[in-house]
Amino acid sequence: MRVILAEDSTLLREGLIRLLTEEGYDVLAAVDNAPDLLRATEEHRPDLVVTDVRMPPTHKDDGLKAALHIRREWPDIGVLVLSQYVENRYATELITSAAGRVGYLLKDRVAQVDEFLEALSRVGAGGTAFDPEVVRQLLTRTTHVDPLERLTPREKQVLALMAQGLTNARISEVLHVSQSASEKHINAIFDKLGLARSTGLSRRVVAVVKYLGS
Repeated sequence: MRVILAEDSTLLREGLIRLLTEEGYDVLAAVDNAPDLLRATEEHRPDLVVTDVRMPPTHKDDGLKAALHIRREWPDIGVLVLSQYVENRYATELITSAAGRVGYLLKDRVAQVDEFLEALSRVGAGGTAFDPEVVRQLLTRTTHVDPLERLTPREKQVLALMAQGLTNARISEVLHVSQSASEKHINAIFDKLGLARSTGLSRRVVAVVKYLGS
């Protein structure tokens, strides 16, 4: 898989280059600012972009804005965002920008190499990967939405796992319930939130997160 990295911390950038190279990824470019990320993406058209949120030129949300631009211009390119914080507005916009090929992890997750690589593989394959803490904060910031209050504790738990990009089978494993039971919870969630039933993990996650971000 062909990857472009954007990270202004030299230590982390070099560490990611080494890790991905050892795992068989082809790192086409590694840059430290948003304009270079966009130029490299346009030139190489990678399979996947891994980018920090805060980087030059303003050291604010340049990386996340670049990620949104990439999703609009080249929707076939997967984007995995790494951040120390949950940028609420742009995180929601990124997550709802397209069905699949998107992820948002907190940087602490990079230290857990297996989980990071699993998330990278999932996004590169067309799926989604959202840090549990990102999902928790998005849920916390929308507790004023009445339909969400209609969910049972178990349904809220299932919703959080759905938003992380887990399949029905994986949700069943995590919760130690049958797959039919998890599917029953998922159908109840859609009904209570007023969302049309859809097929496919990515479409489902986008619908849920779009609602939570409204």
